[in-house]
Amino acid sequence: MRILAIETSFDEAGLAIVEYSQESDSTNIEVLSDTLFSQAEAHVEYGGVYPSLAKQVHAKNLTSLFAQTLKDADLHKEGSSNFPEEIKEILKREPEMFEELKKLLSEIQKPEIDRIAITKGPGLEPALWVGISFAKALSLAWDIPLSPVNHMEGHVAAALAKKTEEGFLVTPPNSPSLALLISGAHTELVLMKEYLQYERIGSTRDDAVGESFDKTARLLGLPYPGGPKISKLASLAREEGLDNPYTLPRPMINSDDYDFSLSGLKTAVRNLVEEIGEPTEEQKKQIAREFEDSVTEVLISKTKKAIEEYGIRSLIVSGGVAANSYIKEKLNALTKEYENVDFYIPTPDLSTDNGRMIAFASAIKDSPIEENVVAEGNLKLY
Repeated sequence: MRILAIETSFDEAGLAIVEYSQESDSTNIEVLSDTLFSQAEAHVEYGGVYPSLAKQVHAKNLTSLFAQTLKDADLHKEGSSNFPEEIKEILKREPEMFEELKKLLSEIQKPEIDRIAITKGPGLEPALWVGISFAKALSLAWDIPLSPVNHMEGHVAAALAKKTEEGFLVTPPNSPSLALLISGAHTELVLMKEYLQYERIGSTRDDAVGESFDKTARLLGLPYPGGPKISKLASLAREEGLDNPYTLPRPMINSDDYDFSLSGLKTAVRNLVEEIGEPTEEQKKQIAREFEDSVTEVLISKTKKAIEEYGIRSLIVSGGVAANSYIKEKLNALTKEYENVDFYIPTPDLSTDNGRMIAFASAIKDSPIEENVVAEGNLKLY
């Protein structure tokens, strides 16, 4: 079975083509092509992702990115494809993309693809709609069924995928398992008593982890995307053995639930920066380390509590913030405290949004076919 996957939930457009086969509960996946277009530089002046700009950039680049994806998979064959008149209606809000896709389809044959997996949500709805409309147009032109995928399930699948000589292998983790999903828009603890069956036990009440990193970076005068820059400064503070004269709160670390709240931490950083005035480079390193320590300690505390309460056998960590080396190190060390808790985390290139994770999720769940896919910005995993 061969899948084309399209991901446009936020500021990165990711496309992938994979082949997969299933043996019992295991899924073998070979990646034929994997392309990505990041908009990070386009959003620097806004200090974050600007939804209408994200939509415009996706629409401008998706057709050419798709053509490259086909070439990389050796599926870009000269010829022509059917182009029903209904595609004009599907892409009526994207006239430039309509013309580019019309031209491309007049030059290539229908490729050997069995399913188009498309991110349905959660995410920025204007960005999601670009990918969905593009997928619908391809589905109509080539008579290939559409399969909607939950973006967060893509992150889970990315963490479960283990690299092999042939590609990737996904096998069910030991149950019950716990997924800690940490990204720019999400901070969630999700329980899986059975494979791919989800129950939320905790989430952020305000800012997500990645969002709090970016906002703290902005307060320190660091450009977007700020999360990696905060982590770099924190790492330098530890390497240089700088003392830590600052104390930031650990929000909700002792609460009786599994929820998170990070907006107060951001406010504490703002107050500290205002008190200092113009932080020196050394002070920025110290603040960054204290901030990262605070976030990490809260994540560890909530995760540890859930592991013990639910008898967790597998900890799955995924999302863009899973690429943070310090958080990864501390969560891995946490699982070592127990004799029978496995640790799953994606490689850095699979942590951020990408097409492969959407293809993986579609493959392992054998996601259903749906003709009238609509964008759902607040789509839940559970």
